[in-house]
Amino acid sequence: MTRLRTPGPTVGVVGGGQLGRMLAEAASPLGVDIVVLDPTPDCPAATIARDQLVADFDDEAAMRDLATRVDVLTFEIELANQDILERVSDETGTPVHPKPASLETIHDKLVQKRELEAAGVPVPPFRAVESAADIREAIDDYGAPVMLKARTGGYDGRGNVPVESTADAEDALESVAGPAMVEAFVEFEREISVIAVEGDGETAAFPIGENVHEDEILRETIVPAGSSDPVRKRAREVAEDVLEVMDGRGVYGIELFETPAEEILLNEIAPRPHNSGHWTIEGAHSSQFEQHVRAVLGWPLGSTDLRSPTVSVNLLGDVEEERDAALSGVDRILEEPGANLHWYGKREARPLRKLGHVTVSARDDGVATDDLLGTARELEDSVTFRSS
Repeated sequence: MTRLRTPGPTVGVVGGGQLGRMLAEAASPLGVDIVVLDPTPDCPAATIARDQLVADFDDEAAMRDLATRVDVLTFEIELANQDILERVSDETGTPVHPKPASLETIHDKLVQKRELEAAGVPVPPFRAVESAADIREAIDDYGAPVMLKARTGGYDGRGNVPVESTADAEDALESVAGPAMVEAFVEFEREISVIAVEGDGETAAFPIGENVHEDEILRETIVPAGSSDPVRKRAREVAEDVLEVMDGRGVYGIELFETPAEEILLNEIAPRPHNSGHWTIEGAHSSQFEQHVRAVLGWPLGSTDLRSPTVSVNLLGDVEEERDAALSGVDRILEEPGANLHWYGKREARPLRKLGHVTVSARDDGVATDDLLGTARELEDSVTFRSS
């Protein structure tokens, strides 16, 4: 292995949102610099990263410029253009991790499910749909409700529409722009996720998190999950199978359903650090962001062991229309032992926009995750983006 030293290399990140910001925060202690490319001037990562290129994600000249300034390229948003990344990498010799091929698989949810199913990864029944009649036929076959999904462009629950009956098929299809697919609705015991890492000849995974969604948006993650040991083992096995399908080093957020029969079904994959892994900053010996930096550089991975039971809650815009993002009630979070505030530096608050998160970690042995979650919810309720 090449001897490592600091100050170290520079990583180029396509996307400068909160994930890019937290990547830069994790890279700095390692002596690694971050340069981000994002169309929003002074994006959240800009104040932490060494530099920002202000450009659209499909600006090939800007992407080439970024590649010439860094040692490796990665991305924190699926809007990165895989074709441009591949061309730029070939022309400049700057590697991209995860590989653009993984982005190509992820971009189209139908392609994603087909490839995973072909590899033996358990997935819910699914099919492509082109008309309301196709949705009605799926309901006849799978039962109601079904989940209609935009094949491309959807994230954070956007583009996912539950269809409760055949009468709703027409309106549901109109609400999803572009090609669509439908999945059988999974009656799950809990939603869980594995934050898995593909390194240079090694893999790792953090303890399983239990996720709570509302309106298709992640609200809370509890670690460790309430799953049984066999379920945790099976979830880890499925995550390993997913890594076999994906191409390239880095962190992968793998969302899963645990059924009442303790079966594991894959929901979706994000080839990047994931919202359900934010708890790792305080709750694990190395965060998902540090792991991603290590992985894309080909450095040895760190420990993913649990430091202490931890929960995280998202701070979402509790406003009815866009306004300046000014959070009040922060003192209550700062006063709470074991609590940590993460502010993303976004300038505008919009309804349900992710603007930050709070983690609460156990400080003593024997603290129940229910108690941690109760504290985290209290802290979330104590802050607001509305005018006082």
